[in-house]
Amino acid sequence: MPAPAHLDPRLLRAFLAVAEELHFTRAAARLYVAQQALSRDVRRLERELGTELFVRTTRQVTLTPDGERLVPYARGALQAQDALLAAFGQARPLLVDVNSPGLVTGHRVLRRARELAPEHELMARYESGLTGAAGEIAAGRLDASFGRFAGLDPALRAGLDHQPVRYEPMAVLLPEGHPLAEKERVPLAALAGETVYAGAGNPRTPEWTDLARRLFEGRGIALAPPAPLAVGREEFQRIMAKTRTPVLAVIEFPAMPGAVLRPLVDPVPVSPVSLVWRKGLAHPALDALRRAAAQVAASEEWLTPPVGGWIPAIDSTVMRVRD
Repeated sequence: MPAPAHLDPRLLRAFLAVAEELHFTRAAARLYVAQQALSRDVRRLERELGTELFVRTTRQVTLTPDGERLVPYARGALQAQDALLAAFGQARPLLVDVNSPGLVTGHRVLRRARELAPEHELMARYESGLTGAAGEIAAGRLDASFGRFAGLDPALRAGLDHQPVRYEPMAVLLPEGHPLAEKERVPLAALAGETVYAGAGNPRTPEWTDLARRLFEGRGIALAPPAPLAVGREEFQRIMAKTRTPVLAVIEFPAMPGAVLRPLVDPVPVSPVSLVWRKGLAHPALDALRRAAAQVAASEEWLTPPVGGWIPAIDSTVMRVRD
């Protein structure tokens, strides 16, 4: 592959988007450009490099050997450009997933980060689960997220860094009229014989389902089987009212009409939350986000687990690894 004298970073971004999506339409949507313009940029890059980077058919797009060879170099060059711009105050917006509207942890940290770095733009995204967000981070469509780092597939974890933020107490969301709804706090033993929903089958949240499975094991609590995913608050509320299935949640889960939220106790199970970002990401707003996470965690004592609380051993180990 001959080396050109200069390469426009825009061409590398176009190439990398197609290389990661293996689909020109999706890559164009990701970059907010017309597909024709994206195709033109890729062909220009191929001309400048003197080689074909993709094999295109009517059914699929695949990388050529030279295309595969270019991928790590393109990523490195674009990361270096982002770092350079960040160093001179020209950083692009930082895209931060806070999981879902109404959940407290990510929103609190993001709000504090905006206070610490008002000159930078930090934009919220809602991916609903760390596994889903981690895929977006790896693909460069997202910069940071919050969630259970130990619950990620090792292949995803390998490309990520994390900073522990919170041991978040867990709760159960109960339909009004459920016998346990009368209790102010629900002992875990009281859930024996119940079937509890924890996102089984949702490809974006397997780390949460795994946490529930570990919690329920040996306690006589059944994990609700996979069900069609309810998207949006109204659909979630409708399905819950229809099935009347308790839902595993966190203590600051947003209020839901027709349901009551009760803390779980004896022991208090906690959901371990980390701030997660792509390894090697250099951005001044990420620095502010990390400072904000540390400040809020300290002021709220989020990293002090409850006495006698429950957490899987693998999560306890991961949460002790702090920068």
